[in-house]
Amino acid sequence: MDLNSILSQLESANDEDVEKLLQQYSRENARTFAFEQKEETLRTKLCQNVLTVLGRQVRPSCQRTCLETLRILSRDKRVLAPVATREGMLILAGMARLRAGQEEDANQESSQENTQSEEEEERVVVEALKCLCNVVYNSPAAQQVCVDVKLANGLCTSLRTTHTWQHEVGLFTLRLLFLLSALRPDVRGVLRREWHAVKLLTEVLEHTLDVRWVGPYEAARPDPQTLPMPAEDNERAMEALKALFNLTLSEARDEEDDHQFRLIAAILRHLLMLNTETEDKTEEAHSHAVNLLNNLPVSCLDVLIDVPVQGGQEKYGGKNMEAVQVLLDFMEKRIDKQGSNYKEGLTPVLSLLTEGSRCHREIRRYIKAQVLPPLKDVKIRPEVGTTIRNKLVRQMTHVDMGVKQMAAEFLFVLCKESVDNLLKYTGYGNAAGLLVARGLLAGGRGETQYSEDEDSDTEEYKSAKPFINPITGHVEEPMPNPIEEMTEEQKEYEAEKLANMFDKLSRQNVIRPMGVRPDGTLAPLEETLCDLPEDNSESDSD
Repeated sequence: MDLNSILSQLESANDEDVEKLLQQYSRENARTFAFEQKEETLRTKLCQNVLTVLGRQVRPSCQRTCLETLRILSRDKRVLAPVATREGMLILAGMARLRAGQEEDANQESSQENTQSEEEEERVVVEALKCLCNVVYNSPAAQQVCVDVKLANGLCTSLRTTHTWQHEVGLFTLRLLFLLSALRPDVRGVLRREWHAVKLLTEVLEHTLDVRWVGPYEAARPDPQTLPMPAEDNERAMEALKALFNLTLSEARDEEDDHQFRLIAAILRHLLMLNTETEDKTEEAHSHAVNLLNNLPVSCLDVLIDVPVQGGQEKYGGKNMEAVQVLLDFMEKRIDKQGSNYKEGLTPVLSLLTEGSRCHREIRRYIKAQVLPPLKDVKIRPEVGTTIRNKLVRQMTHVDMGVKQMAAEFLFVLCKESVDNLLKYTGYGNAAGLLVARGLLAGGRGETQYSEDEDSDTEEYKSAKPFINPITGHVEEPMPNPIEEMTEEQKEYEAEKLANMFDKLSRQNVIRPMGVRPDGTLAPLEETLCDLPEDNSESDSD
């Protein structure tokens, strides 16, 4: 239907006619996400007219239809000026039952609650929340209004009672809280300090995941025979995790936070043990859990392993490594999962396992046993093969700098930041980037102090060690000497040819001669020569 026609009829239409007009518009544009610019003015006017209707006392079905139309219109950020006002946002907040401290909204809600059934009310609330999500996402002006009217207060108040509402009310309330905390960093502090949102979201997560505590930071183990987590519960849990991620980004913490963070870690351990209805949803849940665990102090990660051992992990200090194994499996899936978001999918779990291994000896020892078991077959290059070690070594030369650095750092920590141990598992060529960045080309160790337990080499490795090429990290087949049958003149010719090639590349700045400083860092050759210690021995002069 033509927009001009809709606008002209809306001005004098009753509730029933308004519904019919807007229902037709919504049907025709339900799948429209890119709007034509030529009708921008008309769509802006339609936004204003719809808000005018919502500001009147109209029946619930008309409210819902108006909100459906407004949700479609709010996909276009260019027409949101009428909505992104104090009046417009308060109308939507009132429809969503988000009490933002406005007396007139409370009065309006009171009169409407007497005439709406609970089911009708919830449908209106869901549509209003969807509208708010779109408007907040697309309009900085609307975000500022949310701050001004303290919408965060209304969201937190609603979350305290969402267990009495249907699924979608809780879902979109959480999503709106996530959007607001993501787009307005200044709101995060208010949510944490004034509305205690971290504690609130933790309780929401605890309720959604049906956590039953059997110890201070120990949830009851999920029964393997139980059904997977329902899709609706999983959806709400993911939104709560995303909002918690935003609120835990701050580094400003006090002693009270430690208990809350350990509680979150325990809930996340419980989540890692759960299955959802599909493998993709389980992987998504694990991804959000990893992101949130990265925000927690690394000292809290002991909660992941300080639960009674079931199945026997006694050789790692009696700690339960089930959650750590889930994280390792998740990391391997992300390594195997190539795609456009490869870095974003892999580096968070690498970072988590790296810091967990650096801080917690039991975690490091367990992961090393899985990733870098004692070497036996050293005839194959470290990066060739299908083991987790092979896959990680391949990441050390990945084209993405973030992936390359994170994979190398992870393996380095597993080797207790010992250059010799790292080279044993990766070869010098694969590790060169890390060694250059750390200034460890001359060997040595990193700065972190580790326990003195020694790694034991297998007999196979000890016997093959003298024949391992330190650059490639494996025993190479003997190669024929290419100059063995050359005459002296041919050798001299090839040597001059090679020198000329190096000289040409150097003059064109394709390559640059480098040397190693005494501190192990790379520098231009001429600088390293200047750094050589002076020779005080006497020598004859010409």
